[in-house]
Amino acid sequence: MFGRFLEISVYAPEIRDSLAFYESLGFAQAPVGETFDHPYAVVTDGRLFLGLHGQAMPSPALTFVMPRLMHGMERLEQLGIELEDLQLGNEVFNRLRFRDPSGQSVNVFEARTFSPPQLESQPTTTCGYFTEYGLPAREAGPMRVFWEALGFVAWDEQPEPFARTAITSDHLNLALYRSRAFRQPVLTFEDPDMRERLARLKERGCQLSDEMPDSLDESSNAILIAPEGTRLLLLQSED
Repeated sequence: MFGRFLEISVYAPEIRDSLAFYESLGFAQAPVGETFDHPYAVVTDGRLFLGLHGQAMPSPALTFVMPRLMHGMERLEQLGIELEDLQLGNEVFNRLRFRDPSGQSVNVFEARTFSPPQLESQPTTTCGYFTEYGLPAREAGPMRVFWEALGFVAWDEQPEPFARTAITSDHLNLALYRSRAFRQPVLTFEDPDMRERLARLKERGCQLSDEMPDSLDESSNAILIAPEGTRLLLLQSED
């Protein structure tokens, strides 16, 4: 791997509203450092770490940590990856950014920006179990090549419940979603009792969308939209 997964970074202009939203779902806050000048918070369910940034940025972005970033940058350049942004120096927080073939933004930091919370048990969220970060991608081939070069493992495409190609790693699973219904990246959660979970969310007045493939039953699958616009795909899974 070219780095260890840190967080999925999102731009949250009203960071208090976003923080309250995720905490209402059962996410816990993680202690953050003083790396950034802008407002910053991290929420987690024990598997997913979501960084809420109060400053405009490419969003959502996959963020990794790589010590000795200068050496890591050379490795990325050897793979033919073009850097979109680079900040290196003795008086700055070292980081870089590039994009995958689909346009997905990827950050690499030289150090962590938060500490994982000391949880007595894994939080139980209303969303279910976080499984993967879903990327809309019409052409799987270039994406498979790109991410496998970075240490991920791509699997064969699965047709059900919609066309998807899993690209896995030890700390973060990606998946290419080829349905035209997915126009934005999604955080995918699964649970065998998702129908009941959706009913509770509707009772609370949460904003649910049916922007999903026709193969998914709207009564037991939905997309939950966070205040900052992040899409959470809630899927009914097998028992």
